[in-house]
Amino acid sequence: MDKTTLPPPGDALPGRPEPMLIPQRHFVLDAPLRPSVVPPLAVAWFGMGCFWGAERKFWQQRGIYSTAAGYQGGFTPNPTYREVCSGQTGHAEVVQVVWDTRVTSYAELLKLFWENHDPTQGMRQGGDIGTQYRSVLYGSTQAWTVQAMLSRDNYQLALDAAGHGRITTDIAMAPAFYFAEDYHQQYLAKNPDGYCGLGGTGVACPAGLSTEPSSTCNR
Repeated sequence: MDKTTLPPPGDALPGRPEPMLIPQRHFVLDAPLRPSVVPPLAVAWFGMGCFWGAERKFWQQRGIYSTAAGYQGGFTPNPTYREVCSGQTGHAEVVQVVWDTRVTSYAELLKLFWENHDPTQGMRQGGDIGTQYRSVLYGSTQAWTVQAMLSRDNYQLALDAAGHGRITTDIAMAPAFYFAEDYHQQYLAKNPDGYCGLGGTGVACPAGLSTEPSSTCNR
């Protein structure tokens, strides 16, 4: 099977109704892994390739309440890691990020997202190849989905100026999120020498934080 092509929904693995068993508390932040997201907390989902390094990048930021590794954007309910790796579920590896809106903003998280992976690579990140490694942004509100699209357009200007390709990031309202297995949660805190494939293009775009189109991006 070609792991760089999403399977037709009818060909996806059947999955299961039972959710994944996960710890109650975040290994680093000591917050609930399944928090009640009510104001001033907010939630969004980010796919930047392998979720181990991406999750660490987010939990290290100020204002983050909780993070969790999981799967999103596919067809198989409650998939296992092995199933996702097969390319037969359609899911991307993502990080669920819950933050305190009094301390940080979605715009700041978008900046972190764009600058810490290569969003032009399609169904891969570096040497990690497959649909699970694609770049995705899933929002919990329509307003944030629009903001993500505008930030994409602004960042594309910076990538164009630096000679990079077109952004392939999938941006949409959030589909169902499924938690990854216990051992994936906060993996690099438990395994400090573990694999981290996270890496950006080296292109910064301060204007990417704007909710308006702009041409003032800098490398």
